[in-house]
Amino acid sequence: MTVFVLISTNGSESTEDKIIIYPKVQRLCAYLIINLNLVFIKSLDSKLSTAFTQSTAMDLFIVLVICLSCLISFFLWNQNRAKGKLPPGPTPLPIIGNILQINTKNVSKSLSKLAENYGPVFTVYFGMKPTVVLYGYEAVKEALIDRSEEFSGRGHFPLLDWTIQGLGIVFSNGEKWKQTRRFSLTVLRNMGMGKKTVEDRIQEEALYLVEALKKTNASPCDPTFLLGCAPCNVICSIIFQNRFEYDDKDFLTLLEYFHENLLISSTSWIQLYNAFPLLIHYLPGSHHVLFKNIANQFKFISEKIKEHEESLNFSNPRDFIDYFLIKIEKEKHNKQSEFTMDNLIITIWDVFSAGTETTSTTLRYGLLVLLKHPDVTAKVQEEIHRVVGRHRSPCMQDRSCMPYTDAVVHEIQRYIDLVPNNLPHSVTQDIKFREYLIPKGTTILTSLTSVLHDEKGFPNPDQFDPGHFLDENGSFKKSDYFMAFSAGKRVCVGEGLARMELFLLLTNILQHFTLKPLVDPKDIDTTPIANGLGATPPSYKLCFVPV
Repeated sequence: MTVFVLISTNGSESTEDKIIIYPKVQRLCAYLIINLNLVFIKSLDSKLSTAFTQSTAMDLFIVLVICLSCLISFFLWNQNRAKGKLPPGPTPLPIIGNILQINTKNVSKSLSKLAENYGPVFTVYFGMKPTVVLYGYEAVKEALIDRSEEFSGRGHFPLLDWTIQGLGIVFSNGEKWKQTRRFSLTVLRNMGMGKKTVEDRIQEEALYLVEALKKTNASPCDPTFLLGCAPCNVICSIIFQNRFEYDDKDFLTLLEYFHENLLISSTSWIQLYNAFPLLIHYLPGSHHVLFKNIANQFKFISEKIKEHEESLNFSNPRDFIDYFLIKIEKEKHNKQSEFTMDNLIITIWDVFSAGTETTSTTLRYGLLVLLKHPDVTAKVQEEIHRVVGRHRSPCMQDRSCMPYTDAVVHEIQRYIDLVPNNLPHSVTQDIKFREYLIPKGTTILTSLTSVLHDEKGFPNPDQFDPGHFLDENGSFKKSDYFMAFSAGKRVCVGEGLARMELFLLLTNILQHFTLKPLVDPKDIDTTPIANGLGATPPSYKLCFVPV
């Protein structure tokens, strides 16, 4: 680890900033510089071999271009810094900003340390662009809830800008986002009241999951695959009408793409990509694998849409695709319509991306936590058997009679802190936030870690304790600090679906199986192995022993 100290003066005052360059960042930067040098040398070599007599002029020209590019970049960066009166923060370096001070493998931890020095509202530079970080319940609530409209923009996310193109429900903005989100929520609500409700689909999938777990014959197994199949199939039944068998080739490929994309998105390389997209985009790296995966997913979705077009019944929509196709037809004469085929493809991809890996990872992480706390697991199973019994499946109506189980599901989400820094927001206009002036379009990072692990809301926040969501009488207790799905106008559109899945799938598993660890519960480590975009639990095996 390398440490530099920057001392800046302002009149009689001086501030000292320590720049900690993490070894992994050093290696990545070295890799980047080497690749750029290779490209540069290759270019020079080509030019020298074909026009040696012009080498001096060409070298001078290239140097001038590089210098001019640096000057322009520095000017834009400095101009960006001068806008508004941004919150304080560590001194950024020209061009690269504060990237050397951020542990790209655990951004959340780096932001926590910066908050200790600069308070709940501060500015960091990922590259040349400023990002305002909100840390702690009060600051996050003030932005996302009290001033939700002003903070409702989606922040710049370069990794997906190349493929999403501002479409869909998650990374869109303005009228496109509002209309697509409103329509999607309406469709999910309508499907929740149809002949085959969303709850019916989850309960059906829970039975398939239980049968698949029985086939492990209580032998040690890694639950990753099966816990990924169930949530993905629930989404498939909502989007495509039908579920897939767990050994279906197309289904397995789709599942693998989403799993690999999440792993790639949580790497240090992707954090650097988001800071320097124009530079890194053309270098070799894992981002190309992600782009290829997404392209293949788009192709799969397009084929499913074509199948639906051939059998569409306007008076009897079967699933999300049918509802969207009908909406496209109704607005075909409106040239300004946001309901297009491209938007349908991206919206479906958004629903899968937001609802598949997040739910499966929460389930996988949740079982790991329960293995470490067998006393908690035993209490949940006792409540399930007392309220539900053994001869019927749990339903959402049971939840109100199962406060301890409900508290455990909430505590799992709070404890694992799945999306530590939320997806980036942006301000929709020039605003004054506290004593600071934040220009329109500025990216906002809201630390959900700082809310879910706030001592005021959750005493002993680093301990797994279902009591965080129980009152003195043992009844379920809501908490304003529970923001696992974010908050405000950008709250997760699939929150209701995810809540149902987590409750029904987890209770079905614990109704039918005893979870048997392969090591002493005290030796189980629940520390995430990656904490970039999402927290990833360590790999583990367990035995599902039939009750």
